[in-house]
Amino acid sequence: MENWTTSHDRVLAQRNAEGWMFLIEAARDLRTTGAVAPSSRALARLLTDPVREHGTRPLNILEAGAGTGSVTRALIPRLSPGSRLDIVEANARFASRLRRLVRTHPRLAGQGERVRVHHTLVEQLDTGRPYDVIVSGLPFTNFLPEQVETIMSRYMDLLHPGGTLTYFAYRGTRYARALTASRAEARRHRAVEEVLAAYQRRYAVGRWTVWGNVPPATVWQLRRPLSSSVPAAPDITAGVAR
Repeated sequence: MENWTTSHDRVLAQRNAEGWMFLIEAARDLRTTGAVAPSSRALARLLTDPVREHGTRPLNILEAGAGTGSVTRALIPRLSPGSRLDIVEANARFASRLRRLVRTHPRLAGQGERVRVHHTLVEQLDTGRPYDVIVSGLPFTNFLPEQVETIMSRYMDLLHPGGTLTYFAYRGTRYARALTASRAEARRHRAVEEVLAAYQRRYAVGRWTVWGNVPPATVWQLRRPLSSSVPAAPDITAGVAR
């Protein structure tokens, strides 16, 4: 049996490897990578809490922007019998790493078909399944406001009535960009925040801050109304200069 020291060393080595991979991918394309470090355990736990709250009921779960799998590893042990997890990742190197994680995870031995990795954009995902829980790790503040609107609208369409979406945003990014970015970039960032704020006002049911994450992050939890249709969020990007 593996002793505690060996197990601890293996976890530390894995975290170090993930950290370096994030830095490499961020250097290649920060706009799609969106972070320079994997999500902390505390952040992953908050993002996946809606899965735990459903208890033992079989669920359809979607994780978008999974990166190196720090949140995925928190999700897999929480999968109840009969649950399915779809993972969407646009970065090819991250997607390959996620497929290896699924193949080798001990909780999925003999039942890897319950978890599928899709190398695509979430806007293009079409599994034919509505989802009880969506966990998003996409770097919204790196996108155009029109892209954020498209993704958030797609999330709401993919959710079951009463289903839950969780996502996070790093704290202080507006102030950092105000000091370092061009005026056009600062306007784009404000427009993205306005799109997200419109969805928060309409659908938010919870918000928490994880101060121990690097950098600190705010987790938002949104819920699709129980009515079958989802009213569109107001178009607040119209007329915004970019």
